Formats: sequence, structure tokens, C-alpha cells
Amino acid sequence: MKACKAFALIPAAGMGKRMGASVNKQYLQLGGLPILAHTLAVFQQCPRITGICLVTPADEIAYCRDQVVSACGFTKVIEIVPGGRERQNSVMNGLKALKRHAAADDVVLIHDGVRPFISPDLLRESIAAASSGDGALVAVRAKDTIKTVRDGVVQDTPDRSTLWQAQTPQSFRYGVICEAHQSAEEAGFAGTDDSSLVERRGGRVRIVPGDYRNIKITTPEDLILAEAFLAAFRQVLP
Repeated sequence: MKACKAFALIPAAGMGKRMGASVNKQYLQLGGLPILAHTLAVFQQCPRITGICLVTPADEIAYCRDQVVSACGFTKVIEIVPGGRERQNSVMNGLKALKRHAAADDVVLIHDGVRPFISPDLLRESIAAASSGDGALVAVRAKDTIKTVRDGVVQDTPDRSTLWQAQTPQSFRYGVICEAHQSAEEAGFAGTDDSSLVERRGGRVRIVPGDYRNIKITTPEDLILAEAFLAAFRQVLP
């Protein structure tokens, strides 16, 4: 059987209001390079990734192409498309652009542009899991006790052994995730992540145990932690 191709879809269209910076969070410097460059480097260097579709704000496409993609030599970036009103709309825009490249059974890994510490091993595991099922979700077990709260009052304490914190990539066969997004759009359904759109249609999404270092950089505190991770675990791009 012919092996499926794998494509990365990287939403990087967020405004980063919680960061309180003068530039969008994906362009903040981490180890001398934009956060987004570190993220793209992992996919660029992964042999299983055929191409990358990058989603950015429309008015930042030229900047992103010149200052990140071209400047760092990311030859696998095959599309840079404008984002939508919400993240779900941005992912849909990216999926439409990938129609020119991906077949229904190819795998699409949807990964936050500001999660630079994803490992190549997790990419390979995600591709393998998604290619043989409805989808794969990188996640880690919840370390803290979680409470459900209504009007400031605790309602319940779920069993922590059943709780996982979703990360990315969230990976699916191209046909499966396109149908899930199209169905959600037609129904006016807004999911909290891409996996929830597949779950809504009865899909079985497998867990790929992740890494607590695979953080999403959204606050100044996250950036401090990311600098520590970079110093300890990663090499800065040449």
C-alpha cells in the first residue's frame, strides 16, 4: 500500500492580546528568532512532512513570507493564506488551500504556531495514529485537581484519572477533517478545538501521550518558561 503524505497546517493568525506586546506573539523573539520560526523548523526538518500551509493575518502575509519563511529558508512552506475571524475559520481557510496538494487519505497535522517545542517523535506518532483512524490528539494527563464551577461555586470534582489536557498537533486524514469543518460551518457549531469537530460527528480520536514542555506561548510568563526550555533542551536555528 502506498504511504500517505503528511501536511502541516499552522495557524498563526492570533493577535496575542494576553501577551501585551507591540507585535503579535508569533513574531516575538525566542533565542534570537521569532517563535514561529522555531515551530516551523521542527516541521521543515521532519522527513515525513511533505508541505506546510501557514495561516497568518492578511496584512502580515508579506512580512511573514519575507522575514520568517524566506529568511530562515523554510522550503516546505507551500501556502501562506489569510486567517479568518476565529481560529476555526482560519483552519478552514488552510484546509481549502491544501485542496491543491492533499488527497483525502493524506494526513493533516494542525499545530499552533506558538508551540515551538513539539518533538519530531510526536509528529511521527501522530501521523501513524491519524492514518489508521479518525484522528489523533497529542495530550498530557492533568496534573492538578479540576473543578467544575457555576456562578463561583464548585459543582463537581471530576475524576482526574480521566482528564487530559489537549495540545497540538491534532492530526486527521484530510477528507475527515474537511468534512468535520464543513459540517460545523453549516450547523453554526463552534468547537473549542479541531478534535471536537470530529468528535461531534462520532469520530474516534486517539490520544498520543504528549510532553509537558509542548507549551503554547500566550503570556509573558510562558515566554520566560520558553526561554528556559530553549536553553535546556533546544538548539537555536543557525
